[in-house]
Amino acid sequence: MEIKPILSALSRNKTGALLIALQIALTMTIIVNSVFMIQQRQGQMERESGIDEKNTFLFSYMGFADDFNEKTRIVEDLDYIRKMPGIVAAVQTNSAPLTGGGWSMGLARETGPDADGVGTAIYFVDEQGVDAFGVKLLAGRNFTADEIIWRERTSNDWPGQGVVTKALASDLFDGDWQAALGKTVYINETQPINIIGIVEKMQAPWNGWRGVERTLLVPNRTLFGGGRIMVRTEPGERDRLMKEVEEQLFANYKGRLIRNVRSMEEIRTESYQAHNGMNTILKVLIVCLTVVTALGIIGLASFSVNRRKKQIGTRRALGARKKDILRYFMLENFLITSVGVVVGAAMTIGLNMVLVDMLNLPKIDWYYIPAGMLLLWFIGQLAVFGPAKKACQISPALATRSV
Repeated sequence: MEIKPILSALSRNKTGALLIALQIALTMTIIVNSVFMIQQRQGQMERESGIDEKNTFLFSYMGFADDFNEKTRIVEDLDYIRKMPGIVAAVQTNSAPLTGGGWSMGLARETGPDADGVGTAIYFVDEQGVDAFGVKLLAGRNFTADEIIWRERTSNDWPGQGVVTKALASDLFDGDWQAALGKTVYINETQPINIIGIVEKMQAPWNGWRGVERTLLVPNRTLFGGGRIMVRTEPGERDRLMKEVEEQLFANYKGRLIRNVRSMEEIRTESYQAHNGMNTILKVLIVCLTVVTALGIIGLASFSVNRRKKQIGTRRALGARKKDILRYFMLENFLITSVGVVVGAAMTIGLNMVLVDMLNLPKIDWYYIPAGMLLLWFIGQLAVFGPAKKACQISPALATRSV
């Protein structure tokens, strides 16, 4: 068995072997946690917002002229947009999924400061809100025109009706989302809201929020001096109508600004820009660490071959075959790598515990660790193959040469 002579040889060069093992452990720790973080971010970026992103766009408006009457302007603008060919629906709203800004409140099934509530994003919409966002109504009904209330900036009153997402209904009623329909919940600890409808999914404006699928739609049009309008078009008409709506609204009235006309796909890209950037950095880090670790293994193996040329020649002269020499160095590297991956497994778990505590990341799935170990074993064997192949070519005649 070759393990004993391998261990004996490694004991005479402990520093190099330990450094490579430590490098492998560190590489595994960083790579496994980085891959896990990349997958987490990728999963977040691929989440469906629940709205018809392909056919919707959003823009902001702000009045500045002396004759700007916001209530009149909103009614006329929405009426004009809704009549344009190719438009499905349009709604004034305070925010939209993935925009990064909006309102949030607490909802509870009981009144009073001790009520156990959950946080929710708030969207102000009118009777076309469900259609304009393109969300799917699972149960109940939409708002009617006579339920829409104008809301001043300083108002603290809430409408008596609301449409909630399935996720919010489930959190409020212990997993039984269907039980929420027709029930009364309380916002601001005191004001009742009757749940008249439940939509399948609609994300909050904040992509990093744990309650990202908890949203509440309320029948409000706002008088805040400015706001946003969400427009949904027929398939294939969005890009044309984005430009046309902006031009026509400006032509109709020049006393307010129309700006930030963006498709929901653009908003999604901007929302996850930081996620994409971090994933790119982590991918570069993984590649660099892998290359550096492989070069370290190659360097140690090459040094070992050069230092033991005469010993290898002697073994060849005594009848050792080329595959025996190859197996020797491959096994030697496997033992060094094994020490590294075992230590690396412990370090990986430790680093993940720190990340869970500091960054509120989820615990790493168990299969990432054995996958990381297999990867490092493969990299180690691949890196050592070249020097080991070179060792196979050493002539038995080298054993007879003087040092």
